[in-house]
Amino acid sequence: MRCLGIDYGTKRVGLAQGDDVGVATPLPALIDSDPAVRWRKLGELIKQRRISDLVLGYPYNMDGSVGFKAKEVDDFAARLKAEFNLPVHLIDETLTSYAAESTIAKKSRREVRDSGLIDSRAACLILQDFLDQKLPPILPGQE
Repeated sequence: MRCLGIDYGTKRVGLAQGDDVGVATPLPALIDSDPAVRWRKLGELIKQRRISDLVLGYPYNMDGSVGFKAKEVDDFAARLKAEFNLPVHLIDETLTSYAAESTIAKKSRREVRDSGLIDSRAACLILQDFLDQKLPPILPGQE
């Protein structure tokens, strides 16, 4: 299993990779201003890294309901499935961007926002959540 975690945004797409080892690691975000360029680069990455599963953050509201942003993600998920013919797993992304941003010093947040660092850290949290659910924990003595 080679998973690509995705934190979808209309300006930036955060990315992370994980596999059967069960550890998600951030990748550089797609930050090109042209959505067609971001899509092309995403496709290249999926092919180069031989991705088998796509894990997409799903934007539930704090009360568990689905908002307007979820429609964009639904459309993006449908396009991913159609284009790459891979399983797309939707994972609750509630507060992942907030958690990712909290790992960066307040004075640096504005500077790094456009770099996609926060988005890729959020993708890493989304993917790690998926991997933790999918893979059984290794207990002491089972190594």
